[in-house]
Amino acid sequence: MKLLHLLSTLDPRAGGPTEGVRQSGINMTALGHLVEVACIDDPAAAWLSEFPLQVHALGPGKGFYGYTPRLIPWLATHAQSYDAVIVNGLWQYHSYATWKALRRLDVPYYVFPHGMLDPWFKHIYPLKHLKKCLYWPWAEYRVLRDATRVVFTTQEECRLARQSFRLYRAHEEVVAFGTSRPPVNAMALREAFYQAHPALRGKRLLLFLGRIHPKKGCDLLLKAFAAVHRRDASTHVLMAGPDTSGWLPALKTLANGLGVAEHVTWTGMLQGDAKWGAFHASDAFVLPSHQENFGIAVAEALACGLPALISDKVNIWREVAADGAGFVAPDTMEGTLDSLTRWLQLDPLAAAAMREQASQCFERHFTVDAMSADLLRVVQQGRLDHAARQRSLAMG
Repeated sequence: MKLLHLLSTLDPRAGGPTEGVRQSGINMTALGHLVEVACIDDPAAAWLSEFPLQVHALGPGKGFYGYTPRLIPWLATHAQSYDAVIVNGLWQYHSYATWKALRRLDVPYYVFPHGMLDPWFKHIYPLKHLKKCLYWPWAEYRVLRDATRVVFTTQEECRLARQSFRLYRAHEEVVAFGTSRPPVNAMALREAFYQAHPALRGKRLLLFLGRIHPKKGCDLLLKAFAAVHRRDASTHVLMAGPDTSGWLPALKTLANGLGVAEHVTWTGMLQGDAKWGAFHASDAFVLPSHQENFGIAVAEALACGLPALISDKVNIWREVAADGAGFVAPDTMEGTLDSLTRWLQLDPLAAAAMREQASQCFERHFTVDAMSADLLRVVQQGRLDHAARQRSLAMG
């Protein structure tokens, strides 16, 4: 099967959608399928040369919306050479351009909203939501309405997506989502991480790995940590991720005011072996996010046997809670403090059991193999349905 993924960008700082396409593309290629990617990045963007799939960079896109005049003509010319086109993300030009180019072509397309229909955004950013309401009827509504499938990665995401706009119509499907298993050389990766960060050796590391952004609840983690650090002086927070919102100076000021600045390490974005080394050097993964569609980093942490201390706004919280793979609490300082406190109170046997349960949770729900198999199932069924509709239209 030949698939085309569309994204706004392949910049690794963009987070989950880019990583998900990379992981599933590698896995499907190994299974004998052909996977290519089109994006609206500048062809000269540095990160494109490191992406492991064939890339068609059709930018640079203009502004946040990413308008580029090259995309629709390129799709009109090339889309029919693919078995399916998969749109990743909404609210940028690549989704509308796909609908515009493919609505009259016999090419099925699928849409992954990746949490971008979550009603959290309309409550936190009401002015932005008002703009989206004006844009919705003539653009994204049509994108979803005419898609062969609108694909969600959790039942929670699917349920929440119906609450953002009154006008909503989609052929919904929920699929497995996941990531690759970590490298097997855990001890070597851990040691390399300690050599790069010698001051962290011997600490009980609480790892946050993700974008430094207000929706991630980084401030909640710092406030809760300030309370528990008094109980266990060996605890230390490792904040790993790019500052995509300019929030980092304010967070460092907060840590200083809380008296824990010396017990928080900021590494910036970690990739490759450095990322896996951080996972293997840590004792628990913390994500008190206010909105999280899936959380690739949560799955990666579970794969490394890290208990996940997450909020109930991370859409895979039910799987984590059901499998005893961590602790789940509200996205408040009190909720985050409760999770940290419960984790610190575990005796060694219970802590070891939770690490094992974390690994089992990953294998049960979040492997890239399951993701690829489920996506292929949806694409194949969608192609059959699309063909049936085309025959019905042809017969009048």
